[in-house]
Amino acid sequence: MMDVKILVVLSFLNFPAVYCKDRQPHIVFILADDLGYYDIGYHGSRIQTPVLDKLANQGIKLENYYVQPICTPTRSQLMSGRYQIHTGMQHKVIFPSQPLCLPTDEVTIADKLKEAGYATHMVGKWHLGHYREDCLPTKRGFDTFFGFYNCAVDYYTYEKDCYHHFANGSSVRLSGRDLWRNDEEFVALKYTGQHRTKVFANEAQKVIRKHDSDKPLFLYLSFGAVHVPLEAPNKYEEMYEDVEDYDRRLVLTLATMMDEAVGNVTSTLRETGLWDNTIVIFSSDNGGATSHGGSNWPLRGGKKAYYEGGIKVAGFISSPLLPPNLHGSTNRELIHVSDWFPTLVHLARGNLDGTKPLDGYNQWDTIRHQNPSPRKEILINIDPMIECEQCKKDSHWQSTKFDVHLNAGLIVGSWKLLTGHQEHAYWSSPSEVPDLRSIIGSPSLGKMVSLYNIKSDPTEQTDLAERMPGVVHRMLEKLADYNSGAVPPYYPENEIEADPSRHGGAWGPWAQ
Repeated sequence: MMDVKILVVLSFLNFPAVYCKDRQPHIVFILADDLGYYDIGYHGSRIQTPVLDKLANQGIKLENYYVQPICTPTRSQLMSGRYQIHTGMQHKVIFPSQPLCLPTDEVTIADKLKEAGYATHMVGKWHLGHYREDCLPTKRGFDTFFGFYNCAVDYYTYEKDCYHHFANGSSVRLSGRDLWRNDEEFVALKYTGQHRTKVFANEAQKVIRKHDSDKPLFLYLSFGAVHVPLEAPNKYEEMYEDVEDYDRRLVLTLATMMDEAVGNVTSTLRETGLWDNTIVIFSSDNGGATSHGGSNWPLRGGKKAYYEGGIKVAGFISSPLLPPNLHGSTNRELIHVSDWFPTLVHLARGNLDGTKPLDGYNQWDTIRHQNPSPRKEILINIDPMIECEQCKKDSHWQSTKFDVHLNAGLIVGSWKLLTGHQEHAYWSSPSEVPDLRSIIGSPSLGKMVSLYNIKSDPTEQTDLAERMPGVVHRMLEKLADYNSGAVPPYYPENEIEADPSRHGGAWGPWAQ
C-alpha cells in the first residue's frame, strides 16, 4: 500500500499544472515581425538568439507550422481563429488611412480569455485597424494596450510616414506619430529617442510585476521587430560588423535585441513566481523580407509569397508545465496560426460559445500528447482582387471549376497547389554565408497552376502539375468549395480625413 501511495504522489508531482482543476495557466504569446525561417539560432543561423534557442530547446519546436505571408492576415487569424476569406481581409494589409479593421462582429481570442477570467494585456504592434474607436485593442477584449496601430513605425521617433493614394488619383505623403497607452493617451513624444524593442519589453515587465498572481494572465507581446525601418543601437550592430550587407546586418542586430528583450520578460516571470504556471508561445507573423535583409533559407520565397519562405516560420511552445519527456522535442504535425484560438481557449478552460465558425483546430493533444493533428489542410488564401493577366496565355487549366487566374494557395497533406500570379518565386541565401547556393529563376514562372510535394520537396524546386493532373483537379475542386463560402474582400479607398495633421499629429481613430 505504501508503494502505491508513493507512486500516486510522484505521478501528481510530474502532472502538468495545466491539468489541475483549480489552476488556469498564464499565457504569454510573443509575435515577431518579418522574422525569417533562417533568422533564429536553432535553425542553423550564426545569428545570436540564445534566449529563444534555450526556450525552444526546453520546449517543443513546431517544425510544420504555418502563418500567412503578410502582417494583417496573420494577426487577424490569430485574433479570430478564422481564415481571411471569412472576414473579408484577404487582400493585402491595412493601410493607415483606410476605413478598415478586423470586423467588429468577430469575437477575438482576448474576448474569450477575458470571459474565462483572464487579465488580458497587449503590448506592441496591432495592425488590425484603428479608424474607429471600436476597432482598437481595448475594445476588442484587452484590458490594457501599450503600442502602435500601424506597421513600419520608426523605432526611435514612433513616426509613420508614407504615400497615400486616393480614389481621385491624387497621392499625398502623410506623416504622424503612433504610440498609445490604453487607446486614449498619446505617448509617442514621451518615449521619443528610446528604441521600441526595449520600451515594449519594459512595458511587458511592468504588466507582469503588477499582475495579481491569483488571476490568470494573458499577455500578447507583439514586438514589431525585425520589420523595417531597420534601426538599432551601435553596440548591437558591432556584434555583426563582419556582415557586409547593411540590411542583413541590421536584421541580425534587431533579432538579437528582441532575443535579449524576451530574456528580460521571461526573467521577470521567474522573479515574480509566475513562470512555473506559464505557457510561452513564440511565432513570426510571416517569412522574412528578403528585399530588406531577411532570410528564409533554404525555403523558397519570402514575405508576401505563398511559397514556403513566406508562410512557414519559426514557432515553438515552451513551459515548465510540459512533461519532461517533451523538453527539446520537435513536433512535425500540421499546425496553423488560426489554431491558437481554440487551443488557448481550451487551455484557459473557456468555451467557444458565441464565436462564428472557426477555421482553427484545438491542437493541444497534438502538442501535449503528440497525437496526429486534426488539421489535414491549410487554405493559404484566395484573393479575387489579384488576377494573373500574363498567365492567361496558359489555357491548360481553364476548364476547371476554379478560376486559376486568381491568386490562391492550398496545402492538403503533402501537396501544395498555387494558382495565379505568385510573387517572390526565388531562393535567396543569407549574405553572411556566401558558400550557400542561390537558385535563380523557376520552372513554373508564368504558369497559372503549380503543384509541389512539400514533404519530399520542401524547397519547392519541382513543379509536378503536368505529371499529376488528377491531384491538381482534386485540389482545384477544394479551392472552389472554399471560394463558394468566401465573403467578398473589403478593401476600401484611403480617406484624407485620416491625415494626422488633422488630429494633433497622431495616427489614431478618425471616423465615427
